[in-house]
Amino acid sequence: MKSFRHRLLIMIVGWIGLLLASLLIIVSQLFPLYANLEDPATIWLLLFLIFATAMVISTIISHRIIKIQSQPIENVTETALELVKGNYRARAVESGAVGAVQLSATINVLARNLQEITAIRQMEQERLKTLIENMGSSLMMINRQGRVSLVNKPFLRELAMSNENIQGKLYKELDIPTVLAKFIENVFMTEMPDRDQIDFSIGLHQKHLDVYGAPIMGEHERWLGVVIVAHDISELKRLEQVRKDFVANVSHELRTPVTSIKGFSETLLDGAYEDTPTLLSFLEIIHKESNRLELLIKDLLELSKIEHAGFQVKAQPTDMSAVIERAAGMIQPRMEDKAILLNLQLEPVEVLGDPDRLIQVMMNLLANALTYSASETTVEVHLFKEQEEAVIRVKDQGIGVETSEIGRLFERFYRVDRARSRNSGGTGLGLSIVKHLVEAHHGKITVDSEVGVGTTFTIYLPLAS
Repeated sequence: MKSFRHRLLIMIVGWIGLLLASLLIIVSQLFPLYANLEDPATIWLLLFLIFATAMVISTIISHRIIKIQSQPIENVTETALELVKGNYRARAVESGAVGAVQLSATINVLARNLQEITAIRQMEQERLKTLIENMGSSLMMINRQGRVSLVNKPFLRELAMSNENIQGKLYKELDIPTVLAKFIENVFMTEMPDRDQIDFSIGLHQKHLDVYGAPIMGEHERWLGVVIVAHDISELKRLEQVRKDFVANVSHELRTPVTSIKGFSETLLDGAYEDTPTLLSFLEIIHKESNRLELLIKDLLELSKIEHAGFQVKAQPTDMSAVIERAAGMIQPRMEDKAILLNLQLEPVEVLGDPDRLIQVMMNLLANALTYSASETTVEVHLFKEQEEAVIRVKDQGIGVETSEIGRLFERFYRVDRARSRNSGGTGLGLSIVKHLVEAHHGKITVDSEVGVGTTFTIYLPLAS
């Protein structure tokens, strides 16, 4: 732009100078004063001074004209350079000649369009990034060179990796489970979609992933790489196993009393009914197994009702000490038959709960303590306030539980000592019912146990306001 201004300035000055020189010659011919001068040197000096003065004046005028005409062009050029650099907020001044104003306006329209397009693109990129980072599945993209081009947080979290250790690396160099590496290798080499369920261990945790891989195709069917999407199905696998265990346990628990009833009834039908002592003994066994079967079905229906999504307790201000005393009175005869001392240490505490359901909770806990405690031991029940909660602690001197088994105590049909619980008529559902009822009261239950010493169940319930 500066060289253009210089060339234009020289050209204008030359034309103006030529014009002034022509005017001077014409003036010298017209005015006798200058024509009658006898000294040629004086004439040329005078002409030179006039010409120099004319050139200075023409230069000043030309510079002013050039500045006025070129300034809008320079402004437009600077704006265009800023746009090239990516500064789409730059704007040209819309002033000057008509042509320059139109050019500046056009550049400004272009700048505004670029700014809007950039803003939309940034917004879409943010949306895409948010979607990828917060999607429930793990995602990894690998380019055609085999390097990781994109990975989201769920993928890093599932494999216990950091973004710095994986971004831009070859997928073969990644410290990932072998089964996942083989799956990626298969998709990458065949360039065909694939899906599989893989299992692997990370530390002490077993992971189950549903993995899908597919090639990324660009314009004109150009292969750009592969995308790997993995969904954690560990919880689904666990629930499936729980369902299988539940069906197996229910089948086993129902089969035992049914087999007993069927066997003894067939024996009676074969002629044993003629022996009165045998008849009475068998009928007593059949009655006992029928009661056990009835109790099991009742607990199953109760647990199914409690586990239902819409189950709610009828919460109201309840005297918890009265609830415990009532439950203790109901189980006291069984405690005395086994020579177990029931020690109650109760403070006056009012909780927000359902009295009938809380009695059910205490009955199940006391029955569990009775089942796993030896004769001539003590079962203690403490009730007190701690901060904004009511605390109920049931402590026995029973067989205790291994630390590794504490987490399974609230599973349906789980028993520490199967023979003892079956002989006492237990169904294996009591503690599971207790846990669901406590959680329905917006409380929580914890367990502390030591083998050979005893077990302590602690319940935390909200106080009545």
